[in-house]
Amino acid sequence: MDIQTIKERIAIVQSKRDYLLSLLEQPNIGTLRIDVNQALEELDDLLDEFRRTVPEAGNN
Repeated sequence: MDIQTIKERIAIVQSKRDYLLSLLEQPNIGTLRIDVNQALEELDDLLDEFRRTVPEAGNN
C-alpha cells in the first residue's frame, strides 16, 4: 500500500471522529458514552501516532 492510499484512508477515519463527537451530544446514550469516549481516545492516539510516523501528513 502506498503512502497516498494510507493518507486517504486516514482522512476517512478522521472524518468519522465528528460522528463520534455528535454521539456524545445525545442525552440518551447511557452507558454507551463510556465506549464512545474510549473510541475517541483511541482514535486520537492513532491519529497522533500516524502524524509522528508520517510528519508531512499533519500538513494535509
